[in-house]
Amino acid sequence: MHFDSRTAKALQPGQHITFTDYPGLRLSASAKLRTWIYRYRSSVDGRIRQVAIGHWPAMSFPAAIVSWEALKNQRDSGSDPVLSAKQEKIEAKALIEKEQAEKAESAYTVRVLCDEYLTGHIYRHRAKKGATEITRMFDTMLGSIEGLPATAITRAMAFDLIQRHAAKSPVQAGKLRCELGAAWDYAMDAGRLPETAVNWWRLILRGKIRSKGKAIAGQKIGTVKRVLSEDEVGELIAWLPNFPILIADVLTLYLWTGARGAEIVGMTGAEMTEENGQVWWTIPKSRTKNARHEGAADQRVPLYGRGLAVVLRRKRLYGGGVLFPSRQKAGHVDQKTIQQQVHYRQPYCPTRPEMTRSRLTVTHWAPHDLRRTSRTLLAKLGCPDAVGEMILGHMLPGVVGTYNRHQYDGEKLKWLLTLSEHLELLAKRFEN
Repeated sequence: MHFDSRTAKALQPGQHITFTDYPGLRLSASAKLRTWIYRYRSSVDGRIRQVAIGHWPAMSFPAAIVSWEALKNQRDSGSDPVLSAKQEKIEAKALIEKEQAEKAESAYTVRVLCDEYLTGHIYRHRAKKGATEITRMFDTMLGSIEGLPATAITRAMAFDLIQRHAAKSPVQAGKLRCELGAAWDYAMDAGRLPETAVNWWRLILRGKIRSKGKAIAGQKIGTVKRVLSEDEVGELIAWLPNFPILIADVLTLYLWTGARGAEIVGMTGAEMTEENGQVWWTIPKSRTKNARHEGAADQRVPLYGRGLAVVLRRKRLYGGGVLFPSRQKAGHVDQKTIQQQVHYRQPYCPTRPEMTRSRLTVTHWAPHDLRRTSRTLLAKLGCPDAVGEMILGHMLPGVVGTYNRHQYDGEKLKWLLTLSEHLELLAKRFEN
């Protein structure tokens, strides 16, 4: 049949006309359109398919023949126009998705990854002091990798960054490596990194970053943890009145309780209770280092001797509020202030040499060393390890910590009283 425009106009919806000279070409009518269609048997799977070419009269009969011929040649060559078109759409979509993924990856930089780790995990689950330190590390130690896509970080890049910091500060380098490893784990768990991503921070320099130990007066003293001898403990207790009373009180509580510095300076009068004539200091779980552990509990510390005297005196002054208030700000004095004051009294301290002050006779120690010293004295006095660890507020390790929920209050009463009596004996050697 030859094409006739009047016939085309007269087509009713659902009708079509075909053309003998152009097999498979037809003009089909719908309610509003006349559509050129190529209908054919696929050379790929033998199924009947059809593909729309265009609409009449926008596409003329000669133009439809040209398109029909191209499609027929494609079919005759062994291809299927419909399947080929579908494949092209799939490939085009895949290309767009790939480009979008690459764009997203390039936008997801190391800095963005670290910020998401900070806001999504650190600020929610770490104490303010620790969160501030991790933020500082990310702000100052990421260097040139900060703006790179997280997926672009290679093993060599990770190694170079940590090794460069390890040359100056091994401890800080180790902490940075640990936190970046955790940040990468967080991003992978959140699906922000592809499944094929590798957490190089977990793989590089494992067990190879070694502290050089701290330096005092320009001399390395190694990594040995300082523990005062019994004579040094007695001499130091006798010397404590040379400190400002706030500093002396905090250092006294280090020795008499074995508590952490942050727990001591944050002490409040409301945390004190009396039970059967015994004063207890109950440190809320939220103020302990174990706050993030589900199985942890409040830390209960019985008070004796000079430690008890410090607390009762300060409670009379400050009631249920903070017992070590700061003069510079609201709240308690910073733990760092105690450390600075101890260093200021060391004979090798070069700070403000024009200022005359009493210098320590027991040297080369920091406040935290007193906590370690108290633990060592407890062991020497015969205190069982489990009790000693509970006095320090440590969670018992492994299966013991999981199943043994005993709080050792009775044992704490015995051994902290024993420690208090022993400290008094040591002090008397130098106070008489």
